[in-house]
Amino acid sequence: MRPQVTLAYAQTLDGYIAASDGSSRWISGHASLLRTHSVRASHDAIMVGVGTVVADNPRLTVRLVQGRNPIRVIIDGRLRIPDDAAVIQPDMAAGTWIICGPDADVIRRRALTQRGVVVLPVAADPFMGGVHLTQALTVLGHRGIRSVMLEGGSRLITSMVRTRLVDRVAITIAPKLLGAGTSAIGGIGITTMADALTLTSVQSHRLDDDIWIEGSVRYE
Repeated sequence: MRPQVTLAYAQTLDGYIAASDGSSRWISGHASLLRTHSVRASHDAIMVGVGTVVADNPRLTVRLVQGRNPIRVIIDGRLRIPDDAAVIQPDMAAGTWIICGPDADVIRRRALTQRGVVVLPVAADPFMGGVHLTQALTVLGHRGIRSVMLEGGSRLITSMVRTRLVDRVAITIAPKLLGAGTSAIGGIGITTMADALTLTSVQSHRLDDDIWIEGSVRYE
């Protein structure tokens, strides 16, 4: 049984999660960051793609509120995570799991394992490339993970939505405009408004100047 997945990210009013130069800190305000860390603490794992690690070098911890740190899950098909990434340093490696493809370099796998990182190979996706995301979630479920907070980046988010693996969303909308940048979700095969994915049991909250919207995804 796979874990439940909550997609969470902050975006500008015109729908971007990063500017054209790749910068994304900080889109949302402090109150929204507090809420995000609180939601992190309520999940068993937090998941990002290796591109997010390369671009932002996040720690993926609960720092701003009381609570336990979730397992850090990195989707990294070819094990290209940098050696200086925060999530594989001695103080954090034991809480980091990397999901790779079947052809990931064996020597690299051994080196990461020696650091204390858990490396979990899964099958490759035969249609979209990269790792087989359904199998990745199944592996997490078998290891006791019941809930995952998916935070990025755009490619991983798009793949997870396209394969209908996202159960809930929690989106922060900040009153900022970029005009151009990186959208959270790319093409998912929907071409008409009638087929748009919709949310149910929607809740919204004002967090200082930001708006937090969450709900369950309905796939039809």
